[in-house]
Amino acid sequence: MTVSVFDLFTVGIGPSSSHTVGPMRAAKEFVARLAGCGDGDTGSLGRLGPGDLGRVATLRVDLYGSLAATGHGHGTFTAVLLGLEGFDPETVLPEHVDAALERLERTGELRMGEQLGAAPPILRFTVADIVLHPLTLLPRHTNGMRFAVTDETGEIAADETYFSVGGGFVVREGAEESLHDRREHRAAQQPYPFTTAEELLAHADRAGLTIAEVMLANERVQRSESEIFSSLENIWEVMEACKNSALERTGVLPGGLNVRRRAPEWHRRLSERDPHRDPVYWQEWINLVALAVNEENATGGRVVTAPTNGAAGIIPAVLFYATHYAPDVETWSRARRQRAVADFLLAAGAVGVLYKEQASISGAEVGCQGEVGSASSMAAAGLAQVLGATPEQVENAAEIAMEHNLGLTCDPIGGLVQIPCIERNAIAASKAVNAAKMALMGDGDHHVSLDQVIATMRETGRDMSDKYKETSRGGLAVNVIEC
Repeated sequence: MTVSVFDLFTVGIGPSSSHTVGPMRAAKEFVARLAGCGDGDTGSLGRLGPGDLGRVATLRVDLYGSLAATGHGHGTFTAVLLGLEGFDPETVLPEHVDAALERLERTGELRMGEQLGAAPPILRFTVADIVLHPLTLLPRHTNGMRFAVTDETGEIAADETYFSVGGGFVVREGAEESLHDRREHRAAQQPYPFTTAEELLAHADRAGLTIAEVMLANERVQRSESEIFSSLENIWEVMEACKNSALERTGVLPGGLNVRRRAPEWHRRLSERDPHRDPVYWQEWINLVALAVNEENATGGRVVTAPTNGAAGIIPAVLFYATHYAPDVETWSRARRQRAVADFLLAAGAVGVLYKEQASISGAEVGCQGEVGSASSMAAAGLAQVLGATPEQVENAAEIAMEHNLGLTCDPIGGLVQIPCIERNAIAASKAVNAAKMALMGDGDHHVSLDQVIATMRETGRDMSDKYKETSRGGLAVNVIEC
């Protein structure tokens, strides 16, 4: 296991982890390396090295494949500019984004690396200067981007290519080996390393642990147990804050489709109809939570990437179910609730590891089955864990949820994370709850393993036409008139 639960659940801004969060991280890393304050590899970038940011004279940014094709609707272009100024998606607040973008548009000046504390070279550079290659796919991944700068000689002095591979994860071309070595070192330290569900279940069986406990033991290699639990609680609090923010915002979503915000009105009506949380209304409430989180994501709000932004509403919605409709939940102490949340996220994270290790969570690589499908599978595992499932039942819940999301395409209208993305999160959350319930009715024995369904998802994504992989060149994106 080379992926942490805190790699899968990170705080960022919407609307897309691969198209907004990833490009911002990549741009920031490029500038940080020039400024000499980047993490990890600080070697030469060309004629320029660490500490040479002040020698930058001009900048060129090229975006390839899906980043270019749907970047406008996904906020990619502005995310790149923010990253080049040194903003970090995990810490930047929406109001800081708005202020920075207003200044950039008004002045046309990019203050490269200013947020890193560096003396910034001030460049004339705007969104219009980004070079787009929507039909060109770089070999490593469809979400490719290249940053190049010249020095005082006018020649290219530093040039790097990055790939946003889903969920905000970024890979720098040429650094794959060192990244692999770091991950292998992490895995070697863990008591229960796993990359397949078969290995995960074997660890749980031999050690007499739950899936959540296996994941917790591995996380303790990097962090203390108290830090793990406090960080998981913070993730939950950000999810709740995201939902609550959306319930207070009316009007239409940005981007030009004029999609009306529904969460506030739905919340008012549902609160009147169900003031005491009658279990008969569970589905209406998780629909609302998923809707609210994804409306907030669509506005560029602060969300938890879980494991992507396009699927960010599913896990919060199913976690809402776990903390409101689990048996005897009304008797839970605060500590019991916190542990249930931690167990949910740890079990969900363990399943997320399997998708990252064996397949992909990138809609641009395997379609929406890799985003909404993996989130639904993770949520089903988390809920089954909280409801007292055995490790085999947790694995079965995750398998059922993904099996019934196989083949799901990614064809956002207008390149916006709105239609069909928002409603799709609500549907997938309900699937996750149903998958957990079905698994708990069985004994964990089933015909299709989680590893087999993940392999099928990977192969289906490989065979899927590029028109249906977050390019907005097929499906709903071309059959529905934007208005």
